[in-house]
Order: sequence, then C-alpha cells, then structure tokens
Amino acid sequence: MHVVFQLSGFQFSASEGEVVRVPHQNVAVGQKFDIDQVLLLKDNDTTAVGTPTVAGAKIEAELVANGKGEKVIIYKYKKRTKFRRTRGHRQEYSDIRIRKVVSPS
Repeated sequence: MHVVFQLSGFQFSASEGEVVRVPHQNVAVGQKFDIDQVLLLKDNDTTAVGTPTVAGAKIEAELVANGKGEKVIIYKYKKRTKFRRTRGHRQEYSDIRIRKVVSPS
C-alpha cells in the first residue's frame, strides 16, 4: 500500500515497511506514534484522494533514529569593507519506519 502524507509542513511519499527521513520529531527513539494527515492512499487497484485529507485513514509509525544532517556553510562577504562572516548549520532530522497504513474501509 502506497501513501502520501503531510508531517511538519512537508509532504512525503512512502510504502509500508519503508524508512523515511523527516524533520525532527519530539518522540523517543523506539516509540510508536500516529500520523493523521494522509493526503493520498493507493492500494493495488483503488486510489483514495483526500480533500484535503482522507477521512479515517492514518499511519502507524515508529521512530527509528534521530540525527543531524551535513554541515551547511554560510559565508557572507562585502567588497571593499573587510566584512566577512562564516557560520555553519546542521539541520536535525528523524528517521521513521512506516509500520502500518490503516485505510478508512
């Protein structure tokens, strides 16, 4: 079963058993949680499109790991003024496993 869902303002596409990297979630590692914002649900031959979400559909997910992404370097420069600034940033993420997709039927 394939599903498109919304989490933390972003849309993700996944199937059952798949591990998806999403923005950081405040959940303990190994804990299970539900995602109610299911936008599209596709089974073998049937497709349910939400307006905006599919009523009664939800995803049972489990948090696998938390971490930080690659470092992004921000460099600011202004000519003829000796202005230079270097900053770094690492975005936090969470890996979640889609355990089960519950359809409304």
